[in-house]
Amino acid sequence: MSSPIALAFGTPRKLPRASELQGRVVVLDVAFAYDTDGSTEKFEKITKRLIDGLGSRLAAWVDHHDHARHEDFRSDPRFVLSTKAEHGACPEMVTPELVERIGRVDTICCHTDFDGLCAAAKWMRGGSEPYPGADDDARAIDTRIGQPSAIGVRFDRALRGRPNDEGLFGLIVRHLTTGLADPGLWSIIDEAGAAYAAQEEEARRLARDFQRLRGVPHGVAFVDVSRTRRRTYDKTLLLLLGQERETIAVVVDGDSISLAAPFTSGVDFLALLGLSGGMPTRVSIPRARLGEVWRALGVNEPPALG
Repeated sequence: MSSPIALAFGTPRKLPRASELQGRVVVLDVAFAYDTDGSTEKFEKITKRLIDGLGSRLAAWVDHHDHARHEDFRSDPRFVLSTKAEHGACPEMVTPELVERIGRVDTICCHTDFDGLCAAAKWMRGGSEPYPGADDDARAIDTRIGQPSAIGVRFDRALRGRPNDEGLFGLIVRHLTTGLADPGLWSIIDEAGAAYAAQEEEARRLARDFQRLRGVPHGVAFVDVSRTRRRTYDKTLLLLLGQERETIAVVVDGDSISLAAPFTSGVDFLALLGLSGGMPTRVSIPRARLGEVWRALGVNEPPALG
């Protein structure tokens, strides 16, 4: 009997060391790291360090986030890289043909959202969806276009409720890998989802302070929550609530600025702000660049900050 595949978790800016990963490794839904000043220093220090550290043990790297350095790996068959426009989510890129071509792997390192965990489970299942419509759920959740199924919503809320709980990540991959065979696991997942309610409530409270600004060519909804937030909130939801008011939402929180626009808006923050990678329609940059943001968005009368 073959050994079970080990799981590891990572984000674009926080990856495990190569020495911590066993055997042949596949990396799923982890974007190449990018710098907010347009350089690729973080790519060299984080992403490429893992690639070089794994060497021949890197079986595949599958991802769907834009990055200027994708071109460097175009001729390497281990790298299956696309843009967000080409593939709204990673699981749809994990096909039976790809899993068969890559062959045996000992470890999967995946991103910690539903997109990444679902991709890991699908890989373990040989490229088969964990449940009918799982690919569609991952795409709806990651792009915020369309409505995920009730199953997808339960997973998504759990992960938003406990976004740093590696035990929960592993349990969700297990549940997905077995095709949701153990109904008893839902109680743990739903308990995590219940923790999300307070974050959702806080985001909706903060959204009441959005200001509507005139931008060129898109309207901008802006809010600074640095002093008004009372507890942890769901920033993704807050940005979405801003997009209900105007095409572009801008949230300032402490030293960071988050910008978001609908996936189908045609807005490309990477080009507007000279960023080397990430999602074209959602980025985070230092607060020090706020003046540059207003110029890029064509906001001639920016709001005064407290």
